[in-house]
Amino acid sequence: MLGAAVSLTGKYAQNGLNTKNGYDLAIKKINDKGGVKIGDKTYSLAIRYYDDESTPARGTELAERLIKQDGIKFILGPYSSGLTKAILPIVEKHKVPMVEGNGAARELFTKGYRYIFAVLSTSDQYLTPAIDLAAEHAEKLGKTPDTLKVALAMENDPFAQDVRAGVLDDAKRHGMQVVIDDQLPPELNDMSATLTKVKALKPDVLVVSGHEKGALTAVSQINALKVNVPIVAMTHCDSGQVAERLGEAAEYVFCAKQWHSSLSYKDDLFGTAADFAKEFQNSYGYETPYQAAQSAAAVEVFADALERAGSLDLENVREALASTEMETFYGPIKFDAAGRNIAKPMVLSQVLGGEYVVVSPAKWATGQPVIPRPSL
Repeated sequence: MLGAAVSLTGKYAQNGLNTKNGYDLAIKKINDKGGVKIGDKTYSLAIRYYDDESTPARGTELAERLIKQDGIKFILGPYSSGLTKAILPIVEKHKVPMVEGNGAARELFTKGYRYIFAVLSTSDQYLTPAIDLAAEHAEKLGKTPDTLKVALAMENDPFAQDVRAGVLDDAKRHGMQVVIDDQLPPELNDMSATLTKVKALKPDVLVVSGHEKGALTAVSQINALKVNVPIVAMTHCDSGQVAERLGEAAEYVFCAKQWHSSLSYKDDLFGTAADFAKEFQNSYGYETPYQAAQSAAAVEVFADALERAGSLDLENVREALASTEMETFYGPIKFDAAGRNIAKPMVLSQVLGGEYVVVSPAKWATGQPVIPRPSL
């Protein structure tokens, strides 16, 4: 009934697997509880998968195959903003609803598309909590918010450039000075040139976004080059497993998160966020990344909309999705006219003692932030 092209090979393979595992766990859970009742019939859910090989061209081809050849009426999104962007015109052309949890770029929601519904926060919001936290704790650095200096190191791809735009807006809002604004090539294998500038200009805040490879490169090279920055914040810490792989080098790094198992969200399917995390780890043998959580939430949203639609008619299901307003283990979900989830905030964690501890916003915090980062 559902179809998905996800990255099982190529540069997004790890997060493609996280996406698939999230989808599969939700499917199993829904089916174990009796499936989905649509009108007077009850259905078990299933997903037809293809490997998009982490390339937009392949993703586009497979979206066409799922809809035209396989007769799939309902699509679950791929991993990454770039691949989501690639298949959106196909989804729109065929008027097939798509619920996705791994395409966060703002541009996905500014083209007037009617058939995309995203459970996650958009990428320009990812590091807003880090800039706000820096402003809040400026006094600890002997400064005021408007005298803080910010450095940016961002991969030149749609997701990271949206993160950059959000950081620039947030820095401007606080009157902060941006002293480095480097846009780095894909794969982000080397940040040494940027970090040399960081050592010379001594910014108070360094923000990095370059998917898993970028997070690992940043943490490794900051440590190896002994770059001392009071606040270091980045995306993709948990999916890159920076704390698990790099140990002491990752301590005190701030990490943008869509979701965390310590949050007090819950629903009738999985229970609490912690319950979902435990079930995921028991099923797949590794700690739950937020990419898997938001993928599972996407399946929940589809199941809920199908039941409320009461039929498999595409427009009925699309209208049911548009009117979604629900609480899940992943967080509250309500879509605006563009298909963005406007109900769920981002959170910020910090690596403390090898754990990702939520430190902001204060409402969700389970620990206090350590600012400034101790010198290397």
